[in-house]
Amino acid sequence: MSLVITQPFINGKVDGSTADNLLHQINPASEEVFTEVQGAGLNCLQRAIDGAQSAFEDHWRSFGTRQRADVLYGIAAAIKTHRDELAQIESMNVGKPIADARDEIELGSRIFEYYAGAISKTYGQTLPVAKQGLDLTLREPLGVVAGIVPWNFPFPIACWKVAPALAAGNSVLLKPASISPLTALALGYLAHEAGLPSGVLQVIPGPGSSIGEAITKHPLVRKVSFTGSTESGARIMELAAPGIKRVSLELGGKSPNIVFADADLERAARESPMSVFANTGQDCCARSRIFVEDSIYDAFVERFLEATQALKVGDPLLDGTQLGPMVSATQRASVESYIQSARQDGRTLAWGGDRPYAKGYYLNPTVILDTETNDRCWKEEIFGPVVCIRRFHDESTMLKEVNDTPYGLSGSIWTQHLARAIRVARQVESGVLSINTHSSVHVEAPFGGYKQSGIGRDLGMNALDGYCEIKNIFIAED
Repeated sequence: MSLVITQPFINGKVDGSTADNLLHQINPASEEVFTEVQGAGLNCLQRAIDGAQSAFEDHWRSFGTRQRADVLYGIAAAIKTHRDELAQIESMNVGKPIADARDEIELGSRIFEYYAGAISKTYGQTLPVAKQGLDLTLREPLGVVAGIVPWNFPFPIACWKVAPALAAGNSVLLKPASISPLTALALGYLAHEAGLPSGVLQVIPGPGSSIGEAITKHPLVRKVSFTGSTESGARIMELAAPGIKRVSLELGGKSPNIVFADADLERAARESPMSVFANTGQDCCARSRIFVEDSIYDAFVERFLEATQALKVGDPLLDGTQLGPMVSATQRASVESYIQSARQDGRTLAWGGDRPYAKGYYLNPTVILDTETNDRCWKEEIFGPVVCIRRFHDESTMLKEVNDTPYGLSGSIWTQHLARAIRVARQVESGVLSINTHSSVHVEAPFGGYKQSGIGRDLGMNALDGYCEIKNIFIAED
């Protein structure tokens, strides 16, 4: 069977019987519709939720740890087997360079492997209490949970919502973004082919304004895990509040990249462009504010521009491509409005800001100098291939500027001075920091943000806590 699935995946099968709208899937490199997906209506959603609840009650929560682990290992193997086909689908759907798409599919496989192994290592406790007896805790699944995933990293984020939820014994509703549902639908099919009982994973494409909100409000849905914009995250909190529903949110970012004078200048300048331009800048972890110590500012900018100019922008299906198109015309227009604002403010566009090709939603990586801290480009999340570089003179003032943002997701610090690295890392208000690298995401480590960048953590063993109830039991001695 082809993995290009164009209908909701409900109760173990492709099901378009009550789908009620068409979601046009546009290839960002060609601007052409290459397929259409039937979006779920509210009747379809209700059947999916009922099926998920039944699957949880009748099958999944009673699976032993070995049975659950075997299923998750099977899903990991199926993903790995179909890596190339899934990567092709992802590349066409969102314009992701094919090499990056392959890496992200492999990441999805590793996520399922990790949580398959975690199932037998999730423990309760025995606790000493004042009363005579035995006190113990159990970890139990919540029931039906939902994962709402974005369009910028559709497959790996779907995996890091679904895998820990399944590992904890929950059934899952997965709602992909309307413009990027294809690999999520393929995941639903592959998971059931690998032995997941019917209904344990339901994949429901459809608009966030209708399907996403209905999922969040539904009384049978015990938790919503969302990755997306801060505005949408706030809306989910509002909708979840009346039911005291659990939420975890991974939201926007405006991450810093701090380069001290004692850093490895060549390496920092060579690696920093892809910390912001990778995935065409459509990354909440993008290090879009670069702070460079004054004494090395000119040298850093020169080398940074050389590295940026060498990036290959082009057809995402070609192996040598490093930057593909943006996901849509709307997203590109939004980013171009920020570039125009910088021009109007008299800032220096040292590179980029233009479209390299007449067709496709391409935009060259853009480097802006001489920004002020109240500029739109400096303050707001752009979600595109735009970086602003400022010089700093003293650490304390720089750190105030670093933290002068509602966001706190990620960031990098470049220095060869260990004490400085520790001191600065402790003061940066961010959930994920990297020293002398830009690596943000590790399957084994918690991922999430401070402030308006979110609530809760994905990945690592921490993610399992968000999908479990803790039950305390006290047994009195006779």
